[in-house]
Amino acid sequence: MSGQQLKEIFAANLNYYIEKKGITQTQLANDLNIPKMTMSNWLHANTYPRPDKVQLLADYFGIYRSDLTEERKPENLTPATSEYVSVPILGQIACGDPIYVEENFAGYRTELKDSLPSGNTYYLEAKGNSMEPTIPQGASVLIREQPEVENGEIAAVLLNGDTEATLKRIRKQNGYLMLMPDNNEFDPIIADQTNPCKIIGKAMRYSFDL
Repeated sequence: MSGQQLKEIFAANLNYYIEKKGITQTQLANDLNIPKMTMSNWLHANTYPRPDKVQLLADYFGIYRSDLTEERKPENLTPATSEYVSVPILGQIACGDPIYVEENFAGYRTELKDSLPSGNTYYLEAKGNSMEPTIPQGASVLIREQPEVENGEIAAVLLNGDTEATLKRIRKQNGYLMLMPDNNEFDPIIADQTNPCKIIGKAMRYSFDL
C-alpha cells in the first residue's frame, strides 16, 4: 500500500469520527493544541501524523489507533465513547465583569467530561506560595463556579480593586469572613466593608503539566 493510500485512509477515518462526534476540525485542533493547518493537512490526506499524534487522537475519541490507521467500513469502526470537553483557563478577572468574557481567557485544558464536577468549571494558575504545601505555586487549580463555599474550604476570591483571583481558605467567624493562607509565613486577610471580597468559585483539585 502506498504512502498516499495510507494518508487517504487516515483522512477518511478521522473525518468520520469528527462528524460522528459532532465537532469541527477547528474545535478538535483547539482541544488537542494542534495547529489548524496541521489538522487540515491530515484531513485532506496531504500529510500523515506521527505515532504520538495518532495515539492522542485515538485517546480523544475513545477508540483504537487502528480505527484511524486501517481501512475499514464505517459500520465496523469502533464507536467514539469517551467525551472530552475544553475547560477554560482564566487569567485576569475584573471585579465588575462576568467571569466568562473573552478578555479573561488564557487558553483551554482538555478534560474527560466524566471526571469533572457538575456546574461551570474553569482553571486558575496558583500564583505565589501562600497556599503551600496544600497548593504548590504554578499548579493549575480546577475551580467550580459558585458564590459561596463551606467554612474551611478553599475558594477563588476577588478582592476589591484586584484583577486577579486569589486562592484562600475561607473562615467564617463572628460575622467576619477571613481569608486564610495555608502557609503560616503569610497573614490572614479580613474581608469587611472597607476591604470587600467576592467568592467566585470553589477549588476542587489541582494538576501540573510536566
